Amino acid sequence: MMQILVAIDFEPQSLIALEQSYNLARLVPAEIVLIYVYDPPAGIRSLFGASYDEDILKKLEDQLAALRASVQAETGLQVSTILEKGQVYSKILETADKMQAAFIIMGTHSQPELPGSAVGALGANSSRVLRSTKCPVITINARHHFDGCRNILLPLDLTTESRQKVTWGIKIAKIYGAGIKVVSGIWSKNDPDVHNKLRFLAGQVKHVIEQEGIRCTAEIVEDVENEKALIPAVLNYAEQQGDIDLIMIMTQQETSVIEFFVGSRAQEFVRLSPVPVMSIAPKELGFVSIFS
Repeated sequence: MMQILVAIDFEPQSLIALEQSYNLARLVPAEIVLIYVYDPPAGIRSLFGASYDEDILKKLEDQLAALRASVQAETGLQVSTILEKGQVYSKILETADKMQAAFIIMGTHSQPELPGSAVGALGANSSRVLRSTKCPVITINARHHFDGCRNILLPLDLTTESRQKVTWGIKIAKIYGAGIKVVSGIWSKNDPDVHNKLRFLAGQVKHVIEQEGIRCTAEIVEDVENEKALIPAVLNYAEQQGDIDLIMIMTQQETSVIEFFVGSRAQEFVRLSPVPVMSIAPKELGFVSIFS
């Protein structure tokens, strides 16, 4: 059975992310694997010694066991737990790679770190997970979302990597029974040739998606002031639509919609998105589709 790795720190944002995993786990189908990474500040370890870690780890094991039992009772899904000690992002990546996770699901918003807890760690490490993972990562902000997926938003540009989203969009849409909304942004300083190519590509993509039996719309957002305003424009479009439950981006190589999806801009996009975001590594980075 496939596995979905859900990063947990017992804060509201990670528990909301866990809730969002239920529907996907049923549809794939997949086992939910809860991972908690304990990464105490070095000062705490030196001050209190190894016994402090042992006490904390025992309490965390009990909390994970209780959460696992609760989720299984509520959903009927298969759930397991993993407790790791070390750097949060590296342990999440290491575990996902080892178990060949189908997806990683994690909350994006953090709280100030407290001694002996990983509170805030997911927020601090999310961009590192996004940049380095080989499997799709679904990031969810700290608010409840629609249970399921009505429509997927595909921001589209002219790069080869961007077009890889179309294949993934079709696969995920079929899992959820969702529609796809394609959107491209252009601004006044774009070359007219770029405008024409984007419009032509959007029409082609719409045709390909509809041939797969998936309902699809394709729109061009033209009131964008400049390239830096494109991400806010895409997010505003998603929110105004009211029925988009997943936005799909690539984690590397998008140079038009955009280099901003890497590093600090990627973190900003994921953090500010009004709906969950699925980030996918292009195939040339080594990812092999589990659905092919």
